[in-house]
Amino acid sequence: MLTADDLDGAVRLSLDTLGRAVDADWDVPAGTLEWTCWETVEHLADDLFAYAIQLGPRTPSLEREVPLHWWASREGGPANVIFADRTAGPAGLLEVLDGCGALLVAMVRTAAPTVRSHHGHGAADPVGFAAMGVVEILVHTHDIALGLGLGWNPPAQLCDKVLARLFPDAPADTDRWQTLLWATGRAELPGRPRLTSWRWYGAPAGER
Repeated sequence: MLTADDLDGAVRLSLDTLGRAVDADWDVPAGTLEWTCWETVEHLADDLFAYAIQLGPRTPSLEREVPLHWWASREGGPANVIFADRTAGPAGLLEVLDGCGALLVAMVRTAAPTVRSHHGHGAADPVGFAAMGVVEILVHTHDIALGLGLGWNPPAQLCDKVLARLFPDAPADTDRWQTLLWATGRAELPGRPRLTSWRWYGAPAGER
């Protein structure tokens, strides 16, 4: 089963990789996304923060997200709550990611396993939010690494854990990282074209 330690490890791997490019131009596109590398890190940090805060209320809603105000800093950019101070540079941006990741790790560690909270793809438990956080980290670090010219090949075991938790229909006999990229619309697999739409299942298996 995926754990808070797995989530923490994913955050560390991402930061270690992206930290090698603090002197690069972070306003280039992030892979095939329409966002820049800077915007994609902000979006990733925002996702982790949003998942953490969903687990925070004493009685989490099963009907809606915690009512924060999301907004986009430009037309076509990601709508976030979290934005980094541009004057802090890429090192400051990664500090924001580090802090938001730590918040989700802490909430996954401390929330009761019986907690359920709203997500658009099914009311999730703490492990579900951890798995969603790991997927966000792995695939968006991939996007950013493409833009910055960095290598990124996360551990197969970590990919396997999130595939098992969130993508029950994904093939089980293919490369785990390539399968996760396929499941999130970023790659082809042998005999399986690139997906043009996709989703995950955040709810525990017995509650879908």
